[in-house]
Amino acid sequence: MEPEDNAAGPVIGDEEIHANGRDESDSQRHRPIISGEQLDIEAYAALYTGRTKTTRLLFIADKCGAPSMELEALRMAYDEIKKGEDTQLFREVVGKINGRLGPNYGLDDAWADAVDRRAESRKDKLENELNAYRTNLIKESIRMGYNDFGDFFYAHGRLGEAFKNYVRTRDYCTTSKHIIHMCLNAILVSIEMGQFTHVTSYVGKAEQAVDGLDPVTIAKLRCAAGLSHLEGKKYKLAARKFLEVGPELGNNYTEIIAPQDVATYGTLCALASFDRSELKSKVIDNTNFRNFLELVPEIRELINDFYTSHYASCLEYLGNLKTNLLLDIHLHDHVETLYEQIRNKALIQYTLPFVSVDLNMMANAFNTSVTGLEKELEALITNDQIQARIDSHNKILYARHADQRNGTFQRALQTGNEFDRELRAMLLRANLIKHDYNLKAPRKY
Repeated sequence: MEPEDNAAGPVIGDEEIHANGRDESDSQRHRPIISGEQLDIEAYAALYTGRTKTTRLLFIADKCGAPSMELEALRMAYDEIKKGEDTQLFREVVGKINGRLGPNYGLDDAWADAVDRRAESRKDKLENELNAYRTNLIKESIRMGYNDFGDFFYAHGRLGEAFKNYVRTRDYCTTSKHIIHMCLNAILVSIEMGQFTHVTSYVGKAEQAVDGLDPVTIAKLRCAAGLSHLEGKKYKLAARKFLEVGPELGNNYTEIIAPQDVATYGTLCALASFDRSELKSKVIDNTNFRNFLELVPEIRELINDFYTSHYASCLEYLGNLKTNLLLDIHLHDHVETLYEQIRNKALIQYTLPFVSVDLNMMANAFNTSVTGLEKELEALITNDQIQARIDSHNKILYARHADQRNGTFQRALQTGNEFDRELRAMLLRANLIKHDYNLKAPRKY
């Protein structure tokens, strides 16, 4: 029996997914593998605008676990918040900084008080204008009034009030463009609040207003639907939505999602849920999605490696990406699940062509121990994902391929029985008609 101490390491866990063993073809390919270096927060934050930029920075600060990265994210969040009007969020960030960035990043009471005073004045003005519009019963003015109120509350971080006012504009929408504008505002706030059931609902409402849909709006709605499905762990549906996003999206939805996110979310969900033919037709050969993949070369190489069965490189890309993906506000809860499903698919795909597989070689290919690999394969066999049995003594996996000859014979026999039954029924019906044994319906008077 061959020794098992060739490879050791976790199967899947808090550590990165490890690469497969490399073969000769892998060693000949000199592709740049992204490093596991610390996320470039400044470059990352530059991909986004609006409130999501701040919330993503604060999420990184909470989850990164590195003091230097945390302070950098808090510093950028502080600067970004001072460009807006959300004093409540400003005070929260100052509390998190707790004086660690020096006097320039402390509580600016003068700025906060000035913003609050302007907010009160602005609110009174909006209320007076809206009341006047209601008195005059001008639908378009009332719609704009509620919309302005929604913008006001959104800017000040009162998302619940913003959502209510955006939704109230629905009764005063007179065109498809108005309905779509209302839906996009409701979707924006719903995503910020994490209310993804609302997102699905308003995506559906917007898609019904066909007259007002343009390519950019369609791309935005598909992104929103993809995020909703991702949150609901419906990875196949999420993948389909992200793969349908057109290149028209560009940087037109950075208040929600960056084009790089479309490539990352769509690819990982597809790898976890699509079969080989779907990966080829819907991802690799998808000319529209290719535009997004070009923005994230490591994601493009990852899916190509998976499809061509270069698991060493594929899992290395995944391992290097994992740390940064765990800092993504939408993806962090799904990273472990997606990685496990992708790894399981790799194991299944590795065993599929063979009648028998040497577990020592396979363990080396997946950079794990034979014992750990056996446990993974046992789980897959138990769940009927792999039709095989394990010879633990000789460390060989034997495939249980269906008996093709017997299966063909059984199908032929079943077809013959069905033909015999149908033929007898036809002969019986012909004889009944021949001897006039047919029942006529009674005449109605």
